Amino acid sequence: MDPIAHTLAGATLAQTRLGKTTPLATATLVIGANLPDIDAVTTFLGSDTSLYLRRGVTHGVAAMVILPLLLTAGVMAFDRFIRRRRAPDKEPIRPAAVLGLSYLGVLSHPFLDWLNTYGVRLLMPFDGRWFYGDTLFIIDPWVWLLLGATVVFSYSRTKLSKTAWILFALGASALVTLVPIVPLAAKVLWWIGVAVVVALRLRGVDERENQILAVVCVAAFCVYLAAMMAGNDLARQGVQDYLDDQDALATELMTGPLPANPFAREVLAVTDTHYHGIRVRLVGEPRFEPIYDPVPIEPPDEIVSRALVHDGVRGFVNWVRFPTYEVRELDQGYQVIIRDLRYVRPDAEPGQAIGIATVLIPDE
Repeated sequence: MDPIAHTLAGATLAQTRLGKTTPLATATLVIGANLPDIDAVTTFLGSDTSLYLRRGVTHGVAAMVILPLLLTAGVMAFDRFIRRRRAPDKEPIRPAAVLGLSYLGVLSHPFLDWLNTYGVRLLMPFDGRWFYGDTLFIIDPWVWLLLGATVVFSYSRTKLSKTAWILFALGASALVTLVPIVPLAAKVLWWIGVAVVVALRLRGVDERENQILAVVCVAAFCVYLAAMMAGNDLARQGVQDYLDDQDALATELMTGPLPANPFAREVLAVTDTHYHGIRVRLVGEPRFEPIYDPVPIEPPDEIVSRALVHDGVRGFVNWVRFPTYEVRELDQGYQVIIRDLRYVRPDAEPGQAIGIATVLIPDE
């Protein structure tokens, strides 16, 4: 998920009674919810190197044990040497509570990352396998709405914070309203949700009410996840039946969620011979609609095999999930185009899209 979703997850948890368990509880949860993304520093090493390293070691099982311990040590040091040195009369933190909150915040991160199609390597550094929840779009405004509501109530007291929240609401609303594939029902529901948050903020929400609302929002988020997972099951079963009618058997299915649209999926079905891209509508007709003609699954030939070991696409090759290969002959060699059908169409041209990479192979 995006950094906004991770931050709001930690902040919303802090709006429940968890935020009162110890001083610095909110900071612990918010930092913990973002801490595994320390691997973002690899961006400075280049996009492909970053792709090779991201969502790996800092998101794996070993980090889930170590990072909360480091966060707890950091919070304890800050409390002792800075916070209470400046104000000795302040209540000290409770180390056991900080440790528990650190684990909760840090563990929330790979869980949210697992929910999308990008993937996360949960067993690193022992095993580099990618795991995919295929449940939420990587930027999901419904997550922002559900996890941001109670944070708005607590952190919108100053002019600066109010301005920031207004700009955030306008940006998110533009995303939902202007994207053509978002259905009208979703757009209407979004604006109703925004109106409810604004109305509650204008009315005023005290601390006790906010704690209750935070629990409600977390519960609503869980219900939303359950509904999305149920929709995935319906989409998978429907696609299986759809392919059975064509005498094709799917060996793997990816249920790709769409931006702000919980009522449809783009399913990528893998058979022994082809990739099938199918738009599934959970509401409306047609229920099943091919996105493109079936794409043959072909093993890499000699030229493609040379491209796959090229240093410039090491990260991409490690990350790619549903690859296709195209070889274009040039004057002095070949251009190999590698596409990941998770994110690009079979005929997508090379560019800056995340799901496509190119390698130039000279003549031997």
